[in-house]
Parts: sequence; C-alpha cells; structure tokens
Amino acid sequence: MKLIKTEDAVGQVLCHDITQIIKGVTKDAVFRKGHVIREEDIPLLLSVGKENIYIWEKDEKMLHENEAADILREICQGEHMYPTPVKEGKIELVADVDGLLKVDDEKMRLINGMGQLMIASRHGNFPVHKGDKLAGTRIIPLVIEKEKMEKARELCAPEPILKLLPFVHKKVGIVTTGSEVYHHRIEDTFTPVIYEKMAEYNAEIMGQILCDDNHEMITAAILELIEKGADLVVCTGSMSVDPDDRTPLAIKNTGTDIISYGAPVLPGAMFLLSYYNDRIPILGLPGCVMYAKRTIFDLVLPRIMADDRVTAEELAGLGQGGLCLNCKVCTFPNCGFGK
Repeated sequence: MKLIKTEDAVGQVLCHDITQIIKGVTKDAVFRKGHVIREEDIPLLLSVGKENIYIWEKDEKMLHENEAADILREICQGEHMYPTPVKEGKIELVADVDGLLKVDDEKMRLINGMGQLMIASRHGNFPVHKGDKLAGTRIIPLVIEKEKMEKARELCAPEPILKLLPFVHKKVGIVTTGSEVYHHRIEDTFTPVIYEKMAEYNAEIMGQILCDDNHEMITAAILELIEKGADLVVCTGSMSVDPDDRTPLAIKNTGTDIISYGAPVLPGAMFLLSYYNDRIPILGLPGCVMYAKRTIFDLVLPRIMADDRVTAEELAGLGQGGLCLNCKVCTFPNCGFGK
C-alpha cells in the first residue's frame, strides 16, 4: 500500500472499501476496493474523514484483506453452508439447511491466536436454521503476508473449522411411566411437551406405551418400540432416587450402554442418556422437562437429532453455563444456558 493525500489520489486504485456511517441511517461502503478515484469523489472521501488514503501497490509477498478473508473462509467452510460476497474485507458464512452447528474450538483458538487474523462464530452444538448467519472472517490489517495465511491453512488442514450436520428424520417412541398416570389418577401432561419438542425437528411419534412403576414392564415397552422401528426412545418420569421410581433400572436392563445417569445442569440433574446397540438413543427425562421452559433436554436433543453422539465427558463439561436463570422473557438459545 502507499499512503497519499486524498486530493492527489485522482486516477489511483483504492485498496480497501471506504465505509460511511450515519447513525440510524446507514453503515455501508460508499466506494469498493478496486474503484478508480475520480475528481468528483474527493468531496465525499473528505466527508467520511479520509484526508489521506491508501492506494494499491502490488507486492507478490503480500495479500489484500479480501484475498486473506477468502482463505479464512476456506479454512472455516464445511458442507451445507455458503459464503456472502466479500464486503469491507469481511466474508460471512450462512446455513444452507436446518441442522446442528459444530465448531472445532482448538483450531479456532489457533487461528485467532496467530494475531492479525480473526474468525467469529456462533456457539457450537446448538441448532441453526437455513439462512442463519454462522460465522464471519477477516484480517485486522489491510494487507498481510502470504506466508502467514499459508501457515494458517496448514494448521487447519484437512477438516474445516465449521461443520453443519443436517437434522435426521427420526421415528420416536415414548414410554410414559408412573402409576398415577397408568391408573388414570392424573392427566398425562408430560407427553404433550415431548410432542412439542419433537415438532421442532419434524420428528415422527411412532408410538406411545403407558407403564406402571414396574421396571420389567418399562423394559419390555422400550424393547417393543425399538422392535417396531423407533430410532429414538424417550422415557418420561420416574427418574428420581425415590424407591418407586424404576425407570433408570428399566433402561439399564434393556442392555443399553449407559453414557450418564445425572448431568450438571439445572433444570435436568436426573437426566439419563444411553445408546442401544450403539446407535439408538434411549433417554430418561426427569419431571422438570414437563414444566420448565428449557432444560437439559433442549441441550442434548439437537445433537441426538443430528446423529451427533454425546459423550459423558461432554455432559460433564456442561456445568459452567448449566444453570438456567428462568428469565421472565426466555431468549434461549440466545443466552448463556448451555454455554
């Protein structure tokens, strides 16, 4: 780049976008990179505070901010997302499908720790919808060493920093437990909540079985639903340490692999996650899912619906951010819960 006085820049080529900011009215580029400055452009350039201006001088060892942003975009971009046109040295990535966003935190820290480079994204492990903005990339200076950008590319190879896993259509079986519901002493208010949650992912409820507090009956119901084609089984209620609550034992007796019984999340501490035959999730949902706006179920369900296996270590890591504040106006997932 070469710095010259704006009045002397007629005929020169701009090497970066020039932005005009008028509060409440506009924030946009009035001139784009590559624009050849004309005499009539001088008053507008001065009005946006550009008494001096950078013009482009080609250097084979350096990259312009737009070229560098595209390399960062390449490093980040996985399947099912697309880039916006470069604007003011920045490229954004946008979701092309509904799905679960995955972020390689280690790689992102490496890139952002190199200095002069930046990638900003949404939190990973949360659902996104088609058209949602996922991330933005740019460099801090106007030009940067080509060698540094190649180093960044090498650090992140071969997988991109961002992945978008499309949601998978699932057949869901529900096992409703509890003698009070089984004997019709109270109304089943849990199942409608499950229907509502599953509707967010266009899942199919393929069957529901009511069970008494009999662990053998519950085990048989789970296996029956799996035999009939359930891709996911949700057991509601009877998850506490009360001696009459037998759902955890019933789930265990199916032969499933218990990932965790308990999670450092409130609401949702008594949650159980397991995988039957290493592929079919069986969930034990505590009573809080029935009445609380957001719970552990909302943190785990998006991953289940994208076939993204959840580990015990990941559940243990939910402690920080695992306390829902029960805000009067719920803005989840645009809040700290689960983050």
